[in-house]
Amino acid sequence: MALKVELKPGERVIIGDCVVTNDDQRTRLLIEGAAPILREKDIMTLDRANSPAKRIYLAVQMMYTSRDPRAHHEVYFALVRDIVQAAPSTWPYIEIINNHILTGELYKALKEAKKLITYEQELIDHASGGKGLRRGSTPDRKPA
Repeated sequence: MALKVELKPGERVIIGDCVVTNDDQRTRLLIEGAAPILREKDIMTLDRANSPAKRIYLAVQMMYTSRDPRAHHEVYFALVRDIVQAAPSTWPYIEIINNHILTGELYKALKEAKKLITYEQELIDHASGGKGLRRGSTPDRKPA
């Protein structure tokens, strides 16, 4: 079954290890095969990876789009060690991401890494006296 992807003018998508940029009009692509695909909204760039959780997302993204995901494991696990030491309450998120990586479900690992980014922002907001954690949540809650 083919995946249908609609691109807005100028929107980018990663297909495999290639970046495809749409021209100046809306386009619909039908993609068949098992190549990794990421829409622009899900692509993390080095410039945007400005927090520990975002750097973990970038490492998982590199695994997902790579022909050899293991080439990125060393960087990923170093980042994981650092974030868990700094914020032990991130461990439940990391554990889920790790399990997806170990079972080869890298797209699912990416989705979980997005949840880690959201949780990291909640911790930052809480620590800075901002809007705080969502009602009913605690820093050591299990991910949804």
